[in-house]
Amino acid sequence: MAASTLVVGVAAERLARAQCVDDELKQELVGGRHYRGVEERLFTKAFRHELSAMGGLYAGDLYSSSWVVGGAYTFHFSEDLGLEASVEFTRFRSAVTDAYERRYPQIQVLDNPDKPGRLYFGHLVWSFAYGKLRWMGDGISRFDFNLALGAGATDDSTSLGVTGSAGLGTKFYFGKWFAVRFDARDHVLREVLVGDEHLVNDFVVTLGASVFIPFGG
Repeated sequence: MAASTLVVGVAAERLARAQCVDDELKQELVGGRHYRGVEERLFTKAFRHELSAMGGLYAGDLYSSSWVVGGAYTFHFSEDLGLEASVEFTRFRSAVTDAYERRYPQIQVLDNPDKPGRLYFGHLVWSFAYGKLRWMGDGISRFDFNLALGAGATDDSTSLGVTGSAGLGTKFYFGKWFAVRFDARDHVLREVLVGDEHLVNDFVVTLGASVFIPFGG
C-alpha cells in the first residue's frame, strides 16, 4: 500500500512539473511575442476621409510642358481600396501653335490660351504594397505603393470625349493624420489641333500633402 502511494505521488509530481514547463514554454513563445496579424497598425486608412493638395508638371503630347496644381478628396472604404475625386488646373500652350498663329494672325488655334485648362477625374485607388521606414532616431513611419485607374474630362478647346487615366503613386504617413504623396499618371485622350485629330498621352507628375479625417484614426 505504501509503495502504491509513493508511485502515485511521484507520477503526480512529474505531471505537475511537465505542466509547469509547458506553461513556461507557452509564455516564452506566445506571451513574449505579438502575432503579426494582430499587431497594432501605425496608421489606419479604413473609413477615413483624405483631403489632398498637389502641384507639379503637366507634360502634353501636343503642348509644351506646364505647371499643374489642384486638390483631391478620397474616401477609403478599406485599408487597400479608396475612391478619389480630383480637380486640377494647368495652362495649355504649344510652341507649334504659337508659331502658327504668328504666321497666320487671323487664325487663333487655341481659344483663350491664357485661361487655365481644367482636369476633372475620378479614380479607384488600390494600395497593393506596404512598408515601414525607421528614421535616424527611433521614429518609424509607414508607406505604401498604389495603383490608380479611372477616367474624367480634360476641359480645354481641343480635347474630345472622355479622358482615360492610369498611374502609380506612393504615400508616406507621419503621425496619425498626415501624409506626403507622389503620383505619376498617364492621361489618354483625343485632341484636334490645327485641323488634325490625334490620340495623345499626356503625363502628369505631382507632389502633395494629405490630411486624414477623423484626425485620431
